[in-house]
Amino acid sequence: MRAMRAWQVVRLGEPEEALSLGEVPEPEPGPGQVLVRVLGAAANFSDVLMCRGQYQVKPPLPFTPGVELCGEVVALGAAVEGLAVGERVVGASVAGAFGELALMNAGTTFRAPSTLDDAQAAAFYIGYQTAWFALHRRARIAAGDVLLVHAAAGGVGSAAVQLGKAAGATVVGVVGGPGKAEAARGLGADVVVDRREEDFVAVVNELTGRRGADIVFDPVGGETYRRSTKCVAFEGRIVVVGFAGGEIQSAPLNHALVKNYSVDGLHWGLYLERDPALVRSCHEALTGLAAAGAAVPLVSERIALEEVPEGLRRLAAGETTGRVVALP
Repeated sequence: MRAMRAWQVVRLGEPEEALSLGEVPEPEPGPGQVLVRVLGAAANFSDVLMCRGQYQVKPPLPFTPGVELCGEVVALGAAVEGLAVGERVVGASVAGAFGELALMNAGTTFRAPSTLDDAQAAAFYIGYQTAWFALHRRARIAAGDVLLVHAAAGGVGSAAVQLGKAAGATVVGVVGGPGKAEAARGLGADVVVDRREEDFVAVVNELTGRRGADIVFDPVGGETYRRSTKCVAFEGRIVVVGFAGGEIQSAPLNHALVKNYSVDGLHWGLYLERDPALVRSCHEALTGLAAAGAAVPLVSERIALEEVPEGLRRLAAGETTGRVVALP
C-alpha cells in the first residue's frame, strides 16, 4: 500500500500539541467520491476545535484535520459523473485536507474558479458560501442597505465585506487593530472601525442619522452581539453566523420586540443536506463574482505543510488577517 504525508491529531489539545506529521496510507475513493492531490488547504477555526475535541464532529483518534481545500482530481470512485481526472476543484474534504492527498464527495465538489490561484481557491468555499447565504438568503440584502460586518478582516467577515459591496450595500467593517483596518479598507469597506479605538455603535448611528444598520453580520457573539442591538435599524436583521469570541449570542428578546428587528441564525451546512442544488447555484454566482474581481479571498499567509500547527495556533489566537492556506 502506498503512503503519503499528512498531519494527524494523535491526542486532543492545542494544535501544536495535538498534531503529528507522518506517513499514512493513501486513501482510495469509494462510490460517489473523488481523490484529489491537495493544491491548497485553508485553515478554519473548526480545525482548531477538532484538535481540542470541542467540535460537534468528533472523529476517533488518530484523524487528519482540514475541512476546506483546492485540489486536482487524480481518481474517481464508482458512479461519479460530471468530474474528470485532471480538473481543479474546490470543496470540503471527507477525511482531512492537511495532507498530500484527500477524499471529497463528488456531490459537493465544484470546479475551481479559473481566476483564482490555488491558495485563493482553497479559501473560496466555506467562507464565501456562508457569507452569501447569510446576506442573500437570510438577510435579503438589497442595494442601499447599510451592512455592519464584525471581524471584517477575518475569514468569513472579509467575504461578507466583498459580497456586501457587490450587492450595492454601504459596508461598515469592524476590526481589531490598524493592520486589520487597512485590510478591511482594501476589501472595499466604506467605513472601518477599529474597535480598540472607537465605539462602532456611535459610528453606525452617526453614519445613519441614528436610523441604524439594516443588516448586522455577526460571527463574534457575546458583547459584540449585545452592542449591535443598540445600532440595528427598525426592521433590521442581525444574522448570527458564529461565536468566535467564545460567548454564544444571547439577549432578552423583548428588545427585538420593542425595536422591531429580527435575529436570524445561519447553519450553512444544513443547506448541503436540505438543498444541495441551491449550494451549487450559489457557487455559480460566486464564480461569476470572482471572474469580475468582486470576490477574491484575502489570503494573508501561504504556509508549507510543515507549518500547519503554527498556522492554526495563530488563527486560534486571533493573530491572523484573512485566510491562512497550507500549500503541500
